[in-house]
Amino acid sequence: MARDPKYDILFDKVKIGPKVSPNRFFQTSHCAGVGSERPGTQAMFRGTKAEGGWGVVFTEFCSIHPESDEFPYTSARLWDEGDVRNLRPMCDEIHKHGGLSGVQLWYGGIHSPRLESREVSRSASCLPSNLLPARTLYAAECDEDDIKAVINMYVLAAKRAQDAGFDLLEVTAGDSTFPVQFLERRYNKRTDRYGGSLENRARVYIEIMTALKKACGDTSAITTRYEIDTLQGPHGLEAKDEGIRFVELMHKEGVCDLWAVKIGDYEEWGEDAGTSRFRKSGWMLPFVKEAKSVVGSTPVVVNGRYTSPDDMVAVIRAGIADIIGAARPSIADPFLPKKIEDGRPEDIRECIGCNQCVSKFNQSGLLNCTQNATAMEEYRRGWHPERFSRAKDPCSVLVVGGGPAGMECARVLGERGYDVHLREAEAELGGHLRNVIRYPRMNEWGRVTTYRQLQLSKMKNVEVHLGVGKMTADDILAYGADKVVIATGSHWATDGLGAEGHGTLPGCDASLPNCLTPEQILAGKPIPGERVVVLDGDGHFTGVSMAELAADLGKKVTLVTNMSDPAEYSQFTMEVQNNKRMLHEKGVDILRNHWVESYQDGKLTLFYLYRHGSALIDPEVGRMPRHESTAVTVLDVDAVILVTSRVPNHELFAVLKQRRGEWEANGLQGVYKVGDCNAPRQISDAVFDGHRLGREFDSPHPQYPLPWIRERQLWGAETVPALGDSRPAVEPAT
Repeated sequence: MARDPKYDILFDKVKIGPKVSPNRFFQTSHCAGVGSERPGTQAMFRGTKAEGGWGVVFTEFCSIHPESDEFPYTSARLWDEGDVRNLRPMCDEIHKHGGLSGVQLWYGGIHSPRLESREVSRSASCLPSNLLPARTLYAAECDEDDIKAVINMYVLAAKRAQDAGFDLLEVTAGDSTFPVQFLERRYNKRTDRYGGSLENRARVYIEIMTALKKACGDTSAITTRYEIDTLQGPHGLEAKDEGIRFVELMHKEGVCDLWAVKIGDYEEWGEDAGTSRFRKSGWMLPFVKEAKSVVGSTPVVVNGRYTSPDDMVAVIRAGIADIIGAARPSIADPFLPKKIEDGRPEDIRECIGCNQCVSKFNQSGLLNCTQNATAMEEYRRGWHPERFSRAKDPCSVLVVGGGPAGMECARVLGERGYDVHLREAEAELGGHLRNVIRYPRMNEWGRVTTYRQLQLSKMKNVEVHLGVGKMTADDILAYGADKVVIATGSHWATDGLGAEGHGTLPGCDASLPNCLTPEQILAGKPIPGERVVVLDGDGHFTGVSMAELAADLGKKVTLVTNMSDPAEYSQFTMEVQNNKRMLHEKGVDILRNHWVESYQDGKLTLFYLYRHGSALIDPEVGRMPRHESTAVTVLDVDAVILVTSRVPNHELFAVLKQRRGEWEANGLQGVYKVGDCNAPRQISDAVFDGHRLGREFDSPHPQYPLPWIRERQLWGAETVPALGDSRPAVEPAT
């Protein structure tokens, strides 16, 4: 199909300095956990986006020097020729598909962990890092020679980037990096010509851009990513004050070919990459509009988790920005631009704003995506988001359960040519997501279901049967399918079973009116009384959602968790601060590091996990080497909501295995399990599980994954640099 003419504006070419983007789609720099150490994964992950129509594709943040060593977090690096060699394939893949490649030049200064290089970073002033205070991070205060040296680091790294094939050289002044550490008053305590007035504090940032423009600007676009408002009030940059005044200063110098505007600082990165629970699409438009009003014809990039082409067009036509930037939407669907261009925007796999991608990087892991199971698997498993190998011997497959794993498995099997029947007990697809999307502010997660529902409906070789009730082993054996996939999900424990002690909680029984699970609440079981405790041993979104739901019903809520933070996993999804703000705003009390001894007669008896003393000087052999305590806290409680752990619904699979002797007589060749019925996991893992089984369904043992490519240095191979090599001087000649 031809694209709708109303979207033509999205495919206009855009001049960026000496370069021209083929369209207005711009994958902004985002972390993936691969850096320069996994060149094949990096190249195919980013190259697939260029193939999918993204006109500009960036690396993750890219360290310019060992002083900005971000280990254990994985950045790209441009320290030496080895990094050039490893990043070149990425540029080649992007260029092969007609896109421009971009690199984000990063010097972290005060915030660089430097756990690999052990070098000393430099900054505007010698202060402790407010981002990682527990790591005792300081940077050396720059004198003017140091400033020249760091500027030269940028220039040398930019030249290496050119050698690798990068087209856009972006100085990041987002995320509280070196330029911002000079620009912000809270970091800059100087009294020389680089401190004091805004003009003085802006000098380093402008000098970096000027040096890059002079050294590389004839052939490369010199761009910046800039945090126009740190959302810290007068404590940081404010868009209406110094935030916009700096844009005016820089623009007058004529050294910036493109502005990528963001909000929020490094401490609360989640204010920029906001989840759908707290930020809707386009939340930063007013800030971007301020910058565009100053820079005029210079291109401006806007982010905001855009997935709707109509919203994108509205932003461009309103003159708010020139280019649609995206990180998470480009992960969820690398082919988003192509689908618009091909006239099928309904096939876009929309980002749900869950920040699973970000959470994996924040755990020093590899990115993954709830919506797109092929993300990061393009090279190491050979998966393409839009292409599937046809099954050599397609058979009939019964998939039992229409939750995330079951839907995805059925979709992939259908794409590969199998004859698929997907049977769901309830009247709608979605599994436990049917409940999740009814939690407060969780509706966008429903895109996991709607995308797969639409794709399944387009396949003639896939039948979806809804409202069929729970299938038994007899039903399955008599069904006539060649193979069966069990995807029956999990449920919340009804007896308080959880990670703390791995035992049930005395008195907690969801068959009683005063104990409830999330499923029971969403099914209509009333929450009795006024005083409600949510027991959160899960630590992700369900516990805080139940607390918010109960508070919205007018209950007096206490959230009890065995963890050190409410919804502790939200540290990784960058929601932890807003979760705390929300709980405080709704009057929810929080008890951390506590768990349950018993619940009886309206009394909930809790103990502090560390109630025992620290140590005994002369411990008795065979006894706990601490002063033991029986101290407890007793709460008067009308109802307890159990969010302690999930239990797999694996009984159907177990019965079928017990009856393996009957398979052959019923024409059944194999039975497999995917998703939460195998082991409860995050939704992204359940989707991946279903996808992987579908991809590898004709392997010798499809229940178990095939090996993937592991990128690592093999012993005996050359190293770059070699021990004893000299490092190029960064101090410019005097």
